[in-house]
Amino acid sequence: MKNINRDEILQPNHLACAGCGASLSMRLALKALGRDTVIVIPACCWTVINGPLGKNYAGVPVFHTAFETTAAVASGIKAAFDVRGKSSTTVMGWAGDGGTFDIGLQSLSGAAERNEDIIYVCYDNEAYMNTGIQRSSATPYGAATTTTPLGKDRPKKNLMEIVAEHSVPYIASATLAYPKDFIKKFEKAKNIRGFKLIHLFSPCPPGHKFVENQTVNISKLAVETGIFPLYEIEYGIHKLTRKPKFTDVREYLSLQGRFKNLTDEEIETIEENIKLRWDVLDKRFKYGY
Repeated sequence: MKNINRDEILQPNHLACAGCGASLSMRLALKALGRDTVIVIPACCWTVINGPLGKNYAGVPVFHTAFETTAAVASGIKAAFDVRGKSSTTVMGWAGDGGTFDIGLQSLSGAAERNEDIIYVCYDNEAYMNTGIQRSSATPYGAATTTTPLGKDRPKKNLMEIVAEHSVPYIASATLAYPKDFIKKFEKAKNIRGFKLIHLFSPCPPGHKFVENQTVNISKLAVETGIFPLYEIEYGIHKLTRKPKFTDVREYLSLQGRFKNLTDEEIETIEENIKLRWDVLDKRFKYGY
């Protein structure tokens, strides 16, 4: 950690819950991007975390926008900076999974197809946490939410591979449990011109129903069980950035109340889904597509 930027841009006393993965992730992202950054935030937890009117705990300019328009607004702000000759300013969209996988997917797709020079970050806590823990298309199979109290019966949408079909220069997954990998990917995204997507796994204590001091541990287990692969897609080339140990997935599931009602059969389905996804990814890592 000694080589990580010591400048603390994210200010203390923000309004995140204890153990919030989204606030810890923002802290690391700003360390990588620096103060010459503008953030676009739609309706999501971070709208609240950043404080009420008159407060701005992010420490850099923030533009709050409608749920579905993050990528469109970020594109417009970047274009305005370019016109003013301030092309060095980083414009980052920062949205939850509801505003990315679901409601914001159309503007995300449009910005990606145009290859807008922005960084789009999805901090993925796998449900609509800010409005009552309803399921999103990022909610994994078996997870209980207020709208799927018996567990979701569909798998999680594969956002990275959907965006990869737009032929953008850089896509990556990251999580706060591996800060060097996290910061390296944000720094790389900052220095690449064109559309960049970073998909963050962002544990949520009240939504996932775990003890607040387990945020980093759950992030690590998501990676080491194979649930959340850490990889990059750079100019269409897939590259694994951390090989998981494939720890027993039950260790990850048992820490979270949202999975407490899983049956043995459902856990076996989760294990099979992990295997199937890695069978596909391993081929892409091997052959580079």
